[in-house]
Amino acid sequence: MMNCKVMVVEDEIFVATEIESMLEELGHHPIGIAMDSASALDLARHAEIALVDLNLRDGPTGPSLGKILAEQFGVTVLFITANPSQLGDGVPGTIGVLPKPVMDEELSEAVRYAVARRHRLAAEPPTRLKLFGADNCNDREDGLGVTA
Repeated sequence: MMNCKVMVVEDEIFVATEIESMLEELGHHPIGIAMDSASALDLARHAEIALVDLNLRDGPTGPSLGKILAEQFGVTVLFITANPSQLGDGVPGTIGVLPKPVMDEELSEAVRYAVARRHRLAAEPPTRLKLFGADNCNDREDGLGVTA
């Protein structure tokens, strides 16, 4: 499996550190925890993948942040939230949404899926991962916005 630099965008510190720990166990490189949009944008240029909650310290900024991370920074974005209905039909440039609460194995599968999508490899998504339309997601490997 390919290792990636992953940013955790989550305002609940215990949840965020648990996700970081799981990422390390999977062999990935957590680049930091962002609890609000400004922190996430500061880390964005270092990230390949971002796991993004919707409601952050600066409000319900996750959806717009996810779009910016995907479209402007070429980050592969996967939302993880207790409020998946807030995303409607999806956010341009992003993969999909995994509803909370999430079991460790399911989160591991979702990260594996995001890595595969980033590198344009075939993979099965976890059962509860709601994928956004193929035309809605930029599978960026090189930051050029090439759609798979």
